[in-house]
Amino acid sequence: MIRAGLIWNQKSHRNRGTGRGPLPADVLDIVPEDPAELDGGLRRLAQAGADLVVVDGGDGTIREVLSRLPEAFDGRLPRLAVLPNGKTNALALDIGSPLGTTLEQILAAAEAGRPTKQRNCLEIVRQGAVGPERRGFLFGTGAFVRATELAQRNHGLGFFDGAAIFVTLGGAIVRTLAGGAGDPWRRGEGGSLSLEPEVARWFLVMASTLKRFPLGLRPYGQPREGLKVLSVAAPPRRLPFALPILLRGGDAPWLAGAGYRRDDTSVFEFAFDGEYVLDGERYPGGDLSVRQGPALEFVIP
Repeated sequence: MIRAGLIWNQKSHRNRGTGRGPLPADVLDIVPEDPAELDGGLRRLAQAGADLVVVDGGDGTIREVLSRLPEAFDGRLPRLAVLPNGKTNALALDIGSPLGTTLEQILAAAEAGRPTKQRNCLEIVRQGAVGPERRGFLFGTGAFVRATELAQRNHGLGFFDGAAIFVTLGGAIVRTLAGGAGDPWRRGEGGSLSLEPEVARWFLVMASTLKRFPLGLRPYGQPREGLKVLSVAAPPRRLPFALPILLRGGDAPWLAGAGYRRDDTSVFEFAFDGEYVLDGERYPGGDLSVRQGPALEFVIP
């Protein structure tokens, strides 16, 4: 009887150059080299009756697993757990699975029946598609895409997790404030957003189902469940004054009039020609629906 399955991404930041130690006999080890192997591995776990899938990697690995999980398990959602070993580990921080969490701790927590955490993922559905093309936790366009490019360069300089976010955020602020009217950071992304149809260009559209964020940031306000959206019209107005308020979760009467908006919703439509980022990876835009996905149960140490 297979109690758990382990998806081990050997290319994740903290897994490189390491090896998996001996595993319990009731844990099935999947080490995918490409998406096809991940598909096959998840189907093997489903066929073996695994009721717990442990993802050893970062946010990108979790995105790839979630994007395939419901289909592989024929609609049944097993419990999940995270061993945070990637460059970014925002989900692990949110649910309370800290750096250094081990497989043994997760199995012990599951065996003891300790309290779990629930989070909804979000789903990206392209117009005309039957189902979602990807699932994850943090979606962004406009300045978010450019900041992701900057973060990847910072990873190359040795900055990861909170340090990478701090350095990237600082660089993005300087780049935006220093740019002229035609600068791509300030010019934003043309697109039609169902939450605010009168705005034609967007500096930033960012959505997430996470509650807590690294460095204590609160871009959506007070921590809460559900799909939350932050949208900023382009070019961003009074950014040096707005940004500190937004990042600490505050509000001000003038923010909405200056083009800063927060929304709670179950779904929104966004049509744009640029790219979007989902949990650290860039994808082509288009006519998209971003919606709240199913609730997922996470075993935590």
